[in-house]
Amino acid sequence: MPTLLIKNARILDPARGIDTEGALHVVDGRIAAVGGPAPAGADQVIDAKGLLAVPGLVDMHVHLRDPGREDKETIATGAEAAVAGGFTSIACMPNTTPPLDQEALVHFVAARGAETGLARVYPVAAVTKGQKGEELTEMAACVRGGAVAFSDDGFPVRSSEIMRRALQYARMLDRAILQHAEDRDLTAGGVMNEGPVATRLGLRGMPRVAEEIVVARDLALVRATGGRYHVAHASVAETVERIAAAKKAGLRVTAETAPHYLLLTDEALAGYDPAFKMNPPLRTARDVEALRQGLRDGTIDAIASDHAPHTIEEKELELVNAPFGVVGLETTLAVVLTDLVATGLLPLARAIDALTARPAAVLGIPRGTLAPGADADITLIDLKKEWTIDPRDFKSKGRCTPFAGKKVRGKAVITLVGGRLLRARPEDLGAL
Repeated sequence: MPTLLIKNARILDPARGIDTEGALHVVDGRIAAVGGPAPAGADQVIDAKGLLAVPGLVDMHVHLRDPGREDKETIATGAEAAVAGGFTSIACMPNTTPPLDQEALVHFVAARGAETGLARVYPVAAVTKGQKGEELTEMAACVRGGAVAFSDDGFPVRSSEIMRRALQYARMLDRAILQHAEDRDLTAGGVMNEGPVATRLGLRGMPRVAEEIVVARDLALVRATGGRYHVAHASVAETVERIAAAKKAGLRVTAETAPHYLLLTDEALAGYDPAFKMNPPLRTARDVEALRQGLRDGTIDAIASDHAPHTIEEKELELVNAPFGVVGLETTLAVVLTDLVATGLLPLARAIDALTARPAAVLGIPRGTLAPGADADITLIDLKKEWTIDPRDFKSKGRCTPFAGKKVRGKAVITLVGGRLLRARPEDLGAL
C-alpha cells in the first residue's frame, strides 16, 4: 500500500480540538496517524516545516454552470479552481441549464465531478421542478443520483406550502433545505442594498427586510416540521438574530455567509463597478459587524464563497444590466486569513472550522477532519505567503472579483485529495 508522510507540520483539526506539531501519516489514501514523531520508510515525504496542515477545505456553495453554460464555467474548471484555492470538496448549486431537478442530471454532475480527478463535487438538487416553485422534485430519486442537499438557489422557495412539504420530505431523507432567502416582490428591479447609498447613487434598492421576512417564515415552518434548514449567504443582522434564537430553541437550523458580506459594505458601489454586484447585495457596516459576531460565536456556521462565474462580456456591462455574482473559490481562504484572522477579528481555529467541519456537517458528508481512518483530504497553508489577487491567474473561467488587486497574506500551497497531491510547491513535485 502506498504511504505518504507529511512531516514538521502544524496540524490544526478543529473538529477534534487538535492544534499540535508533528507528522501526518497517510496509508492508501487515508489518514493513518496524526501528530507525534515522523515514522520512517514512507514512499513519499513532504516537509511541511512552516506550514499549517488542516482538513481539506469544504465550500458548500458554488455555481459551476455545467450543464448548459459551459462558457461561464465547467465542472472541470470549477474543480481546478477549487484545488487552487485549497478546497478539496465543493457543493454545487442546481441553477444550471436545465436545473438539477431529476436523478439523471444530478448523477451527471456527480459522475463528471468524479471524472475530473480533482476536488470532490457534491451536487445540490433543486427543491422544485425547473426551479419554478410550483411542484417538488422527486427528492428521493435525486438523493439516489447523489444529491447531498436541496435548494432552489438563484431563486427562493416562495410558496409556504411547498417549503413546508420540502422540509417534511427532506427530513425523511436526512437532507437540509438550503434557502436563498429573498422576497422577490420586494427586490424586483433592485441593483443594490436599499438605503442612503442607493439613494445617493440613483439606483433602485433591495430592502433588507426581503431577507428577514423569508427567514422568519421559514423558521416557523421548521418549528412545525422538525426539518433541517440552512440560510444561504446570510447578509443582514436580523438574520443572525433570528438564527441565534432558533438555535437556542433547539431548531435544526444552520447558516452561512460569504467573505464579501464580512468585509464590504454598500459604499463599495460608489464607483458603479459590477464587481461589487451580488445577490444578496452588500449591506451596511452594522450588518458586517453582526455577521462577524455571528461567525465568532457559531451562530453563522460556515463561510462559503458563493462562487458565481459569468463571462467577462456580461460583467463588463453597466451596473444596472450586469448580472449578479462574483467568483471566490481562489480568494476565499486568503481574504479570510488576511482580513479576519490576522486582524484578530476571528480566531484561526474558528475560521478553519467554518471552512471545513461545519459545512461538511451541514451537508452530511464525511469530510472536514483529519481523524485516523478518514480520507486524506488535506490542505497545507503558508500563513506568511504574501501575494496579490490577480484574476488573470485564476483557474476559473470567471474573472470578476471584488478583491482584484488586493494584497493578501496566506495561501494554500499544497492540496491533497484522497492522498493524491493535486497542488504542490515546486520542491514537492517529486512526491507526485
